[in-house]
Amino acid sequence: MKLKSIDIGNRASAGSIVYDSLRKAIIDGELEDGTPLRQDDIACQFNTSRIPVREALSKLEQEGLVTNRRYRGAVVAGISHREASEIFDFRILMESEVIAASVPKMTSASLSKARAYCDEFRRTDDSKSWSKLNRKFHYSLYRDSGLKYHLDMIDNALDRTERYVDTQLSISHGVEKAHREHLAILEACENGNAELAARLTREHISSVRDELLEHLGGGR
Repeated sequence: MKLKSIDIGNRASAGSIVYDSLRKAIIDGELEDGTPLRQDDIACQFNTSRIPVREALSKLEQEGLVTNRRYRGAVVAGISHREASEIFDFRILMESEVIAASVPKMTSASLSKARAYCDEFRRTDDSKSWSKLNRKFHYSLYRDSGLKYHLDMIDNALDRTERYVDTQLSISHGVEKAHREHLAILEACENGNAELAARLTREHISSVRDELLEHLGGGR
């Protein structure tokens, strides 16, 4: 299991540290689908008891990042074709609504950040960075909406799919296409066209969904 050992002793924050470390490793793809998450091993790596480990795994299971399998215990959860389709359909509805609300209130600082992330996304050769930069780009265009609950739900949806997007972009050679779509969305925002920004966002996420579902294979 690819986890960096941290000596956290018996501090009250042990559960949070284990949770944050496991969560980041799963979302970043450092822990692959089906990786066993043995409580004793994790407790040893973090120099803590099994109690905070058990609490962390329970929380991750509630978020859909960990699942418990009979005879195997906790493992990193994969994602089915049906789940991915549902998550992306949710994102299409939610993110188009959020960007439409954001455009009339969008600041020059947000637009500058979005363009910087867009340019960095195009330049980087590090496939592990693509989904993170993609996420930062979109969030910089959403944040001025003021729809905090919507943004929290979008974050949760992205957590479930982020580790698959880098692989999908690499296999489909989709970085250049995604960059063009990002530029079009950004230009619509810069021109204050909320309706066009929302439509382009729907089309962009739909395209990512279709390519990812093809990568995942038929409806399992």
